[in-house]
This record gives sequence, C-alpha cells and structure tokens, in this order.
Amino acid sequence: MPHPLLQPPDDQDMLPGNDGLDGDVRSARRDDERRSAAWPGQAHAPRGPSAGVSPDAGILSSATVPAQDSTHLRASDWTRTLARYRQPLPSRSVFELAVTLVPFVAIWAVAWWILSISTVLALVLALANAAFLVRLFMIQHDCGHGSLFRGRRLCDWIGRGLGVLTLTPYDVWRRTHAIHHASTGNLDRRGVGDIPILTVTEYRQKRWLGRALYRLIRNPVFLFGVVPFYTFFLQNRLPVHLMRSGWRYWLSAMATNAAIGLFLGVIVWLGGWDVLLFVFLPTTLLAAVAGMWFFYVQHQFEETSWQHEDAWNVQEAALHGSSHYDLPRMLRWITGNIGVHHVHHLASRIPFYRLPEVIADHAILVETRRITLWQSFRCARLHLWDEKHRKFFHSRRPGRLPPEPSGTRLRSRQLLLVVNASALR
Repeated sequence: MPHPLLQPPDDQDMLPGNDGLDGDVRSARRDDERRSAAWPGQAHAPRGPSAGVSPDAGILSSATVPAQDSTHLRASDWTRTLARYRQPLPSRSVFELAVTLVPFVAIWAVAWWILSISTVLALVLALANAAFLVRLFMIQHDCGHGSLFRGRRLCDWIGRGLGVLTLTPYDVWRRTHAIHHASTGNLDRRGVGDIPILTVTEYRQKRWLGRALYRLIRNPVFLFGVVPFYTFFLQNRLPVHLMRSGWRYWLSAMATNAAIGLFLGVIVWLGGWDVLLFVFLPTTLLAAVAGMWFFYVQHQFEETSWQHEDAWNVQEAALHGSSHYDLPRMLRWITGNIGVHHVHHLASRIPFYRLPEVIADHAILVETRRITLWQSFRCARLHLWDEKHRKFFHSRRPGRLPPEPSGTRLRSRQLLLVVNASALR
C-alpha cells in the first residue's frame, strides 16, 4: 500500500557519472535500518539477472555516447540517456497545475450548488471530479520527487497544500515513497511503500490462518475496496511507520489532519452534512480506489522482476520490474502519464508531462514491459511470486498452488520408498 518520502540532499539525479538515483531514493536507502550495506545502485553492470527481459535491453542517445548496438547495452545506461529530460519547464508546470486545480474546484462548487436541485446530478459530478483529484495526487507525486519546479522548497509547499485535498500528509508520503523507489523489486526489503507479496515457498510454509489472511489481502474486493479507504482515511492520519524517524513526520501528519478537519468543518457549517456525504466522500473514495489500482498495476504484473538482495540491482528493478501501462489518451492525461512507470523509476526527476517525450524518442521503451488496459485486468488475479519460473502466479482458485519443483517431488518419493521399505522389514 502506498506509503510516503524523506528530506533529500540537494544532489541531482541522472547526471553522467552519478549513480542514477535521486536524492530522495539515495537518502531513503542510506536511512534504511534493516540493511546498512553499501548502496548497490552504482551505474555498473548489474549484479544479477532480471526476469523475463535481458538485462542488456537498453539504449543510449547518440547525443550522450557514440552510437552502438542498443541490444548490448545495460539498464544502467539509461541513467545517462534520460538525464536531458529531467529539467522542468516552469510555464508548463504552472499550466498543468492550473488546468487541474481550477476545474477541480469549479466542479466541486457546481456539485455543491446543484445538490439542492438534484442529489443524483451532484453525485455524478462528484464522481467525475475524482479524475481531477487523481491528477492532483500525481502532481503532488511530482512535487515529492522535486520534478515539478526547479526549487525544492516551492515543490514542497505545493505538495503540502495538495496533501490536504488528497488526504495525504506530504512529508510522510514523500519519505515512504522514497523507500519504495529504493527497494522496489527487492524480496529482502518488502514492507514499506508496496503491496504485500509472498513467494510460493513462503506461502507453502504458512499455516492455514496465514494463508487465509494473505488470500483475503490479495482479494480484489478487499484490495481495491477496503484498502483504499483504510489507507487514505485512516492510515494517513498517523505516521505509524515513522514513529522513530523524528518530529518532522508527526508535524506533517498532524498539520495535514488539522487542515483537513478545518476544511471539512467549514463544509458542514456552510453546506450541511449532505455536501460531505454526496460531494466530498464520493470524489475522494473513487479517487482512492483508482489510485490503488494504478499503483498495483505498475508493479504487480506477470512478467515483473523480484530478486533477493544479492542479485538485486536498482536500475534493473526499475526497468524490468515496473510496467509501461499503455493507457488511452484521456486516461494518460488523468493519471499524469504515471503509466510510463519504468521510465519514472529509472529517472524520477523527469516531470510527468515529459514522459511521453521520452518514449517518443526511444521506441524500445514503448514495448518494454508494456501492458494494455484490457490486459491489465488479468493482473487482479495475481497473488504469488513464483521464484522458479520468475513470474507472478495466478489462478481462478487463489488457494491453488503451482506444482512443486521436480526435485521436491523426487525427494518426497524417495522418502516414501524409504518409509515403505522400513515398514516391510
């Protein structure tokens, strides 16, 4: 489930000769108390293979290095290639913020006004407005990465303001989202900023209660019905995962809570509880459900990549463990191009409105981990990572497991023969 970010150093990401990681990700990795090993994401040959696609699947811009065969390049080469896209365009950033925030407020006002005429029409407008709230969250997401404007302070204060509308304490989200970027696809670093996932082996080792709870969590009704409400309405109210990380995150959560409380209090005082029930709640809940779905599909697809620490590499995980969710044009606009997620994880400082420019210039990225809207619905059935076959296992019966490895079956048969022989004696 989506979690938040950290106070970054001032260093820039994706510069030639740099390690290809932005300040948030680098700081989160250093700050991770569970693992204090040296940063593994330097721009060198990956330490282990990635699943599904060759780790050499990459391409370099001719403006960056001499032309060469793109099929023999590493994923880490992308960090230099994508550096030239990371500069935000201030006028474009202002425009994108305005064309999202102004319609959101306007539709809110119209739904509020029309509520006295027709509850149904107000509800329809509120549900439609969820699209703009999703986009505001994506803009807040860019602020967290420092990619909307050149000034980090400006990004931070815009992000904090938007956090009141999205019910997301900005500094808390920013912290744990950096951890997500620093550990995505790492089986030994699961648990912060991601969706619970077990391997087939881990699932087999659990008792019936543990299996039942895991199947409940991965059930689409629970995952996209209960979890979004819990995340945005309850979990975001307290920085539970950052209890020992300093006062900054408590201040972020409590200040956001106070602003939300004041906002909702004014709504009830001026418009009554009907505005809260038929305008505020439908917009926020639908946006939360949509946000959970997009976050899920970005990493929970069949041919994704999960590795243990000794074989994991941050650039390989970014390129092969994040999807290119190829959506229709309107949905790309609503989601702030977040479907181009493999590029975003490779270069998180690229503004969302420049991501289409990247895949337009580098055709190989279009088909890399590409999932269409129709194909994505199958991802809802995925629930176990099969380490042997390097893919997510899915079944119409969630409790049904893939066959055990042949070696396991052979050992079982040998054991059975020994037992039978002993009985005969």
